[in-house]
Amino acid sequence: MNLKSLAKDTAIYGLSSIVGRFLNYLLVPVYTRVIMAESGGYGIVTNLYAYTALLLALLTFGMETTLFRFCNKDGEDEKLVYSTILRMVGGVALLFFALVMIFLQPIAGAMGYAEHPEYIGCMVAIVALDAFQAIMFSRLRQQKRPVKFMMLKFAFIIPNILLNLFIFLVLPKMGAAHPELMEIFVKYNYGVGLVFFANLICTGLVTFGFIKEMKGITYGFDGSLAKRLLTYSWPLLILSLVGVFNQVADKILYPLVDKSPEGMVQLGIYGACVKIAMIMALLTQAFRYAYEPIVFSGSRDKNSPETLADGMKYFVIFTLLAFLAVVIYLPLIQLIIGGDYRAGMAVVPIVMMAEIFMGIYFNLSFWYKLSDQTLWGAVMSAIGALVMVAVNIFGIPRWGYMACAWGGFAGYATAMLLSYFIGQKKYPIKYDMRMILGFFAFAMIIFAGYTALSHTKMAPIPLMGIGTILLVPYCLAVWKLAIKKR
Repeated sequence: MNLKSLAKDTAIYGLSSIVGRFLNYLLVPVYTRVIMAESGGYGIVTNLYAYTALLLALLTFGMETTLFRFCNKDGEDEKLVYSTILRMVGGVALLFFALVMIFLQPIAGAMGYAEHPEYIGCMVAIVALDAFQAIMFSRLRQQKRPVKFMMLKFAFIIPNILLNLFIFLVLPKMGAAHPELMEIFVKYNYGVGLVFFANLICTGLVTFGFIKEMKGITYGFDGSLAKRLLTYSWPLLILSLVGVFNQVADKILYPLVDKSPEGMVQLGIYGACVKIAMIMALLTQAFRYAYEPIVFSGSRDKNSPETLADGMKYFVIFTLLAFLAVVIYLPLIQLIIGGDYRAGMAVVPIVMMAEIFMGIYFNLSFWYKLSDQTLWGAVMSAIGALVMVAVNIFGIPRWGYMACAWGGFAGYATAMLLSYFIGQKKYPIKYDMRMILGFFAFAMIIFAGYTALSHTKMAPIPLMGIGTILLVPYCLAVWKLAIKKR
């Protein structure tokens, strides 16, 4: 294996994904300052993009991974595999789009968007195109063409950001001289609806970058191959759906449980505050891009369990450090979002801890991936999802968006614990639980102390100063016990 090439490709794929998410993250200050919380507009954005993520997993139905498996399988025609998958996903996406457009009005009404069915139509078109493009992006990865992969990712991200800035910063100012533009701005929930149109335009433009890859659809279609592809992909579909559902269930369920106009307002507040907590998700994703190739490249090595144990230890130690840093400097970090949305800041530590649990669950997942027992992954993820849904349905009418935060916490904690205890029986790994639990307890003591201080109404600057002092012992422990000792 060419480790230098592996590292370079991983860096490029990681750059396009992580930097892309970070750039989109920078739109949050714009959204939360222009879209007033009481309008519920940001709740619409949060809700519909949650549906988009779930539908994309459904429409690709595990075929991205299936493409890798069959294109590298002995005896398979690589071009025929690609063409068959592209036709299958493209056909399903087109059928889905057509059916939704035929029944657009009742579907929009059932989702709570009877006054703006065009939002649903736009969302469906985006998902259909994204699903088709997902296979072509996978083809680029399979052919080891990371540069084009990155260029096409940024070909969507940069124009989308520029269009959003135009919608919310330029268009309202132009409205004074051009009333017709202001009418459009107001008609679509003060620019909120235009976000989806901007997304569709940029997604459509990226399609033109795949002209060469789209020609692969002419390589043919094999019915018997299609059956084998589906047999392989259906467990992946379940895993993918459950995984995505765990991430977006709260944002989909909230307006279904609380159907009042205030429900969308509260969802917008929750969605904005969750963006701050997504700092942890970015760290987890960066870790995954760097770590996953290392594990699988050494999966036949007798030291692979040691690699897994070390990876778990350092993941927990450093994500807890990030958790403490975000909590301590939250009075400063919260300025990212508009003042109307800061009422929900209490969810940030809970959601961040849920993200840590999800990261631990990801690390634990290697036991069933390396031992080819992936069914366990589907079962444990499904149980976690059921716990999350139960907490949301029971809690939202009583505690509002705090139930969403605790639902994610409970769901990921359940999946994490199940994976650990079952994994220790099926594929034992000697994790350094003494150090992991020791750092966890240390971090929670610091968190509890800082939280108690924050309730004294101390001014932000002195509070962050004391928090910094509290953080020093943790950093010293990391250096002495985790870094220097190694």
